[in-house]
Amino acid sequence: MVTATPADLRKRLAADPHRPRFHFLPPANWMNDPNGFIQWRGQWHLFYQHNPFGPLWGNMHWGHAVSNDLVYWSDLPMGLAPTPGGPDESGCFSGCAVDNGGVPTFIYTATRGAHHEIQTQCLATSEDGLRTWQKYAQNPVLSEVPPEAKQTRDFRDPFVWRESDGWWYMVLGSRIQDVGGVIFLYRSQDLIRWEYLHPLLTGDIQQTGVGWECPNFFKLDDRWVLIISIYTLDGINKVIYYVGSYENQRFTPISEGILDYGVLYAPLSTLDDQNRRVLIGWLRETRSNEAMQAAGWSGVQSIPRVLTLDAQNRLCMTPIKLDAIRGTKHHFEGRVVDGHFPLDVRGSALDVEAVFEPQTSGQCGIALACSADGRQRLEVVYDADTQQLRVREVSPAIQQEQAAPHMLEPQERLHLRILLDGSVVEIIANERTSLTYRIYPTQAADNGVQLIGKQARLHSLDIWEMVSIWD
Repeated sequence: MVTATPADLRKRLAADPHRPRFHFLPPANWMNDPNGFIQWRGQWHLFYQHNPFGPLWGNMHWGHAVSNDLVYWSDLPMGLAPTPGGPDESGCFSGCAVDNGGVPTFIYTATRGAHHEIQTQCLATSEDGLRTWQKYAQNPVLSEVPPEAKQTRDFRDPFVWRESDGWWYMVLGSRIQDVGGVIFLYRSQDLIRWEYLHPLLTGDIQQTGVGWECPNFFKLDDRWVLIISIYTLDGINKVIYYVGSYENQRFTPISEGILDYGVLYAPLSTLDDQNRRVLIGWLRETRSNEAMQAAGWSGVQSIPRVLTLDAQNRLCMTPIKLDAIRGTKHHFEGRVVDGHFPLDVRGSALDVEAVFEPQTSGQCGIALACSADGRQRLEVVYDADTQQLRVREVSPAIQQEQAAPHMLEPQERLHLRILLDGSVVEIIANERTSLTYRIYPTQAADNGVQLIGKQARLHSLDIWEMVSIWD
């Protein structure tokens, strides 16, 4: 039997208008959480939750890709696969990668049981530059859920770092029955024998969800940041963060926020060789299982973002440089926009940087994926009256809107960064408000672009037509 190569699989799906061209996604089939994200010997390695057998969730493996610049990616053979009869026989769930004295090491969640109800933490190491992995013979290295959890099923997604005291520390996502989400803190001297310390932070089931998963905990400037993916009583998934102090293994939050108001979930961050904290996250699909099955693929990774803190202890995000894949540039400036103003720009893969002058009322923004008859478009607007960033999808088949609070300082200009890539729309306003969205046009679009406003004053607009990272 001849097995299709990753390049062959990508070519088969290349004509799908909903499939991104400059975001990372597997050659085919399902992907969700980023895993083992690490810069190693100058190269970036991205592992990811992957079902190699179909476009729906299941059969959790770790897919693998490598990049020299976080822009262009190459597919590599599978990083991890379940071992029949082993602690991960039901799936290799999420985890991270660390440098243990020159030995690349995975710490990941292994699952057993028909419903993945047995979750333990395992190790794997590589001796050939992260190409192949050997699982620790005595896995799992951690299997006991702290008793205060009052449940034994949800205990996953290790995030590990080393501190100056020589100890390794680990946070794990979990939940306390009838209380809410919790992050448990551990330490170890060898990544094998782990000592439970205490809960790093505990949530409230009504305010911050039933359970917490995919934690990130790291120092940024002179603060510490805890990022958590939460799932709520009403089935909503979102990513929140806390900023605070961390002393004697105790975390004290001083501010909090929402990392993304859209479909970005389960992000993972790492520190690079320039001491930048770089984050990447899973962009979930919002279409049916039937649609994903028909498409043959599901799941996209965000463009990596560099994280910083501002003076108000808000988490700020800047996409990594995309100059290498920016093609034709269109520039506009200094005009008043009243209504819808079509531009001589078209494309389903665009990088947009728009700056609007301050205004005290009305809306301003840009419409993408516009049809010639005006019946189909995606509007990204700022509403000065409600101080909200909004994305509004308009078509004969659907009318829906997503909003995020976005307060501008007095006389602060509105800065919009929009990455349109097939069905993916990443929006970041003033580097501090993120709203990601998925759009699946049902009619052939002309991919037009329009300015939107009510006596809005455009300062500048730059639009780049983006080239594919796979051609």
